[in-house]
Amino acid sequence: MDIFIKSFNRPFYLDRCISSINKYVSGDFRIKVLDDGTPEQYLDKIRKKHPNVEILLSDNYEKKTKAIEENLISGKAVNGFEIPTKFWYDNVKNASEYVVVTEDDVWFTNAININELSNQAKTLDINLIKLGWLGNESERNDLIIDSISDNLESAQPKPLPYFPKKLMEAFFYNQYKFFTILYKLGQVDNLTQRKYWALNSILMGFYKKEYWLEIWKNMDGKVDEKRQLINASLFYKKNKNNPNFISKLKLEAMKTTFQSSATNSYHEYGFDFDVNRFNHLINEAWLKDEFDSMENFPKDFSIEYFKRFISEKINFKEFQKWANRFRKQYENMGCKTE
Repeated sequence: MDIFIKSFNRPFYLDRCISSINKYVSGDFRIKVLDDGTPEQYLDKIRKKHPNVEILLSDNYEKKTKAIEENLISGKAVNGFEIPTKFWYDNVKNASEYVVVTEDDVWFTNAININELSNQAKTLDINLIKLGWLGNESERNDLIIDSISDNLESAQPKPLPYFPKKLMEAFFYNQYKFFTILYKLGQVDNLTQRKYWALNSILMGFYKKEYWLEIWKNMDGKVDEKRQLINASLFYKKNKNNPNFISKLKLEAMKTTFQSSATNSYHEYGFDFDVNRFNHLINEAWLKDEFDSMENFPKDFSIEYFKRFISEKINFKEFQKWANRFRKQYENMGCKTE
């Protein structure tokens, strides 16, 4: 089975992700890194440290590495909105029947057996097994939960509107004021659209390939989360009589960071903090074997550990403010960010 890791310019997290797979994942699998611009010297170290891993480069790889280099020289922003969705899609399309698709800043924290999950998915007709959910247990209130094995439970969303395609688009994008009208009629509220995330898992999903491809079609070079939820709802509508269509582990097996980002594009909060400069400093320390990618594992890197490598060149208090704002976004949704 293929385990895909989407990667961009954070080899210290990529190293942690791969190491966690080697530690906690058993069964027959291949690890494939889908890289979009991590400078070559870092990838060479990953290849040396993890010879079992295949690294594939996007069509924009050289363009992105030059953008990173230019950022370090002139400060010109790296365009984080230029996403290699076709590259991801094409690789998953040619992959195994079931896949895990994750990102470099995500890591395993508990044991799973890929062969066992594959067999369970086939036997129980599961299209998505959620391996992690950011510690957010509040979403269980919106799910119909039922134990289906020693390690799995079905997790179907409680009834939600499932319209034909055009109306689903109008619903999510509020075309023709469709969502507004439903809101005024009391049919939906401000949390309704969020509940469709029960059908998807961008970072921590064990997928039947067909379902992942359905969710990610027509992305057009960007991660359009509303489009993903539209695609997921249309596919689920045809399969909602399957009680196991969406399932989850009983014990969460993956975590992610809430104090790092690949670029500034999605997390500009107005603080005097450049995440690209931050990543470069940690990358270089990691390259020199000064930064331990498993420090504080299975929790995220301790902030005091980061401080040892950045405090002389980055305003550490501004970094703390930035990280606190980042974490707060997710805490407001019920996630655990420790």
